[in-house]
Amino acid sequence: MAQTTRSAAANGPDGQRAPAPPPKGFRSAELGWPELHRIPHPPRRLPLVGDILGANVRTPLQDSMKLARQLGPIFRRKAFGKEFVFVWGAELAADMADEARFAKHVGLGVANLRPVAGDGLFTAYNHEPNWQLAHDILAPGFSRDAMAGYHPLMLDVARQLTARWDEREAAGRAVDVPGDMTKLTLETIARTGFGHDFGSFERSAPHPFVSAMVGTLSFAQRRNVVPPLLTPLVLRGADRRNDADMAYLNRTVDAVIAARRAEGGPEAGGSGDLLDRMLQVAHPETGERLTPENIRRQVITFLVAGHETTSGALSFALHYLSRSPDVLARARAEVDEVWGAEGEPAYEQVAKLRYLRRVLDESLRLWPTAPGFAREARTDTVLGGEHPMRRGAWALVLATMLHRDPAAWGEHPEEFDPDRFAPSAVRARPAHVFKPFGTGARACIGRQFALHEATLVLGLLLRRYDLHADPGYRLRIAERLTLMPDGLTLRLSRRARAA
Repeated sequence: MAQTTRSAAANGPDGQRAPAPPPKGFRSAELGWPELHRIPHPPRRLPLVGDILGANVRTPLQDSMKLARQLGPIFRRKAFGKEFVFVWGAELAADMADEARFAKHVGLGVANLRPVAGDGLFTAYNHEPNWQLAHDILAPGFSRDAMAGYHPLMLDVARQLTARWDEREAAGRAVDVPGDMTKLTLETIARTGFGHDFGSFERSAPHPFVSAMVGTLSFAQRRNVVPPLLTPLVLRGADRRNDADMAYLNRTVDAVIAARRAEGGPEAGGSGDLLDRMLQVAHPETGERLTPENIRRQVITFLVAGHETTSGALSFALHYLSRSPDVLARARAEVDEVWGAEGEPAYEQVAKLRYLRRVLDESLRLWPTAPGFAREARTDTVLGGEHPMRRGAWALVLATMLHRDPAAWGEHPEEFDPDRFAPSAVRARPAHVFKPFGTGARACIGRQFALHEATLVLGLLLRRYDLHADPGYRLRIAERLTLMPDGLTLRLSRRARAA
C-alpha cells in the first residue's frame, strides 16, 4: 500500500509524471530572481562580505525590520555570498499567499532544525510524503471535540501557574513572565498531547528539555548568520553543545514514547491524545502508519513548536495589558461578565471572550512569535506583476513588517489597539495581511489549540490579579528563531473578588 501511494504521488492527476521537486538546500537569490538588480539593497555593500555594516548577529530580524522601513516592501540582503529577498508589503504578501503559485519554502533557519525534527510537520519539505500522512492522521486531534477534551487539562496546568503566582504575590516578589509562561505551555502540550508531566512548576530552574530546546533554536539562528567557511571555527564549541542538546531531546521523547507503548493505548480509531493517534491510527485511505522515527520527530515538533510560540504570545499580551489600563479594564470586565460567578470557565465560555481575543490578536500582530515564513514559486511566475521568479525561487515574508504596513493597518501601526480586530475593522482590511501562524496548506495545524489555551490563561489571570508593570522596563526582544520579551517581569496583587 505504501509503495502504491508513493507511485501515485509521483504522477499528476492526469497520469503524467509530476515535475521533480525544486532543488534542495540553500539557493541564493541570484539563482532564482532574473531581475534581482531591480530589488533594492542596503547602501555600502562591501565586496565578498556583502551587507554586514551595522548588522548585529543577535538581532537579525530587528535589523531586517529597520532595513524594511528604509528600503520598502521588497528588498534584499547579502552576507558572505548568501543573498536573501524579503517581502513585507501587503499586496506582495497577498500575491505570495496564492497556493496555486506559491508553496511553503523550508528556509535556512527552519532547515537548520532538520537534524532534530527531520520531516516533522514544521520542517518537512513539500515533496516529503510524511507531511501529508502525519497531517491527515493528526488533524482530527484538533477538532472541536478533541479541544473540549483538552480543556480540563489546560485548566489543571493553569492552576499550577496561579498557585506559583499566589506564592510570589504573597511574598511581594515579581514574576518572571516569559519563564513562567514557558513552564505553563510546555506542561500544557506535554499533558494534553502526550500524557507526560515534566514537573516544570516544581523546579526553580527551567526543565532541561527547555534548556535543550532553546539551545537548538539558538544554534539554528547562529548558523543563519555565521559564514559557512567560518562555521567549523566559530561554532566548534556550540556545535558540540547542539549535538548534546539534540541527543537530550531525542532521549526525552524516546522515553515518553516507550512509556506509552508499555502502557498500551486505546483501540485503533483515534479516541486518545496526539501520541495515541501517532501510535495507533492508520491513514483512513491508504492504511499507512507513521514510522517510529517519524513519530519521534513529530513529538519533538509538537513539544517545541507547541509551547515556544504560545509562551511568547502570552508574554507579549501580558506586557501590553500591564501597560494599557483601559484595555485591561475592558478585558477584565468582559471576563467577569461572561464567566459570571464561576471561578473557572467551561470550554464554550472561552470563545465568548471576544475582546480578550482581540487583545491576543493585537499582541500577535505587533510581535508574531513566529516572525516570518518563506514561500517558494511552484512554477516560473512574476511577483506583483513586476519581479520575475524562476521555479523554486523563494522569499521570506516578514510578518512583523506585514503586520505594520500602513496600507493595511493605518497611519499608526506601532500603536497597540485591540479594536483593530473588531469585526467591522477586519472586514474592511485586505485579505492576507495578518499571518501569525503562516499561510496556506502548511499553516500551523495547532493554531486553534494555541488560541484557546492563550485566551483561557489570560482570562484566568485577569480575573485573579491586578498587573503592575515595572515603570523602568522597556520592551526588549529576544530572538531565537521565535520571539520572546526579554527580561519581562510583573508585580501582582490579588483582586478582592478573585476566587
